[in-house]
Amino acid sequence: MKWITRERPKIDRIACPWLIKRFIDVDAEIIFVPFDEVLARAKEVNAIPFDLPNVEYTHYEDQCTFDYFIKKHRMNDAALNRIAAIVRGADTDRHDFSPQSAGLEAIFSGLAYNIKDDQELLKFGMTIYDGLYSWAQHLHQLKHTQAGPVEQMLLEVFHKYIKQNSSKKAPVWANELKEMIQDQLDTNMSLSLQQVSNELEINPTYLSREFSKYFDNLSFGNYIRKLRIEKAIILMSDTDYSLTEIAYLTGFSDQSHFNRIFKKQTGQTPSLYKKSVLNSKKDTNR
Repeated sequence: MKWITRERPKIDRIACPWLIKRFIDVDAEIIFVPFDEVLARAKEVNAIPFDLPNVEYTHYEDQCTFDYFIKKHRMNDAALNRIAAIVRGADTDRHDFSPQSAGLEAIFSGLAYNIKDDQELLKFGMTIYDGLYSWAQHLHQLKHTQAGPVEQMLLEVFHKYIKQNSSKKAPVWANELKEMIQDQLDTNMSLSLQQVSNELEINPTYLSREFSKYFDNLSFGNYIRKLRIEKAIILMSDTDYSLTEIAYLTGFSDQSHFNRIFKKQTGQTPSLYKKSVLNSKKDTNR
């Protein structure tokens, strides 16, 4: 079977061939051609086009072509669903779908920059997705901090769970989500909207739209970031961790990201805030 898509693949257009060759047709031939030649060439060589407008295998709403392959071929595989969330987030620049999306996007952006031959790029991509699939099957529940002895660092991650209007009772899913977030107390708050929607069996679009009504009038992503900043403030006040360590322990990808979000939430940089906390302690001890 032949499959054809646009040249210069990166995320979805490497994920889909991987899915085809690993789960649909091991001998499939993947063809990359310029965008304006795909449909004509597909007819010429009797290939199935994918990941471009007005064909069956493509994006639908917030779903990627990878998602459609899974749905079309009825692949009931939890590991593939985890990968789908990562691919969707990376391919649509919606990193709230999965915390791994930003990393996947960075990896394939770098590979595409270095490798100009599409088939060579696909070869590398197949290996990467093989590794990602193994992680999604066997290792996704492990945290980096589980590699060695680590104290329970993220106690009391948040102070408020659901802001309920006295005239409107929170729905069952909101209370279940409250418990799911609480279950993350000893992790770095790695929940994604897609993971939550899968667990609750609620459409992610609906969940995204309704979430703010029951969680401090914030979107899912902003709510999680708020909890991370609140935890960072606790760590600054009660521990001797460095700002770099605090950024890591509260789930930020790097310290610059932590600095930016912290200042946005509090109006101060983490360094200035920590300095004020230390000065306050000194004054108290006098």
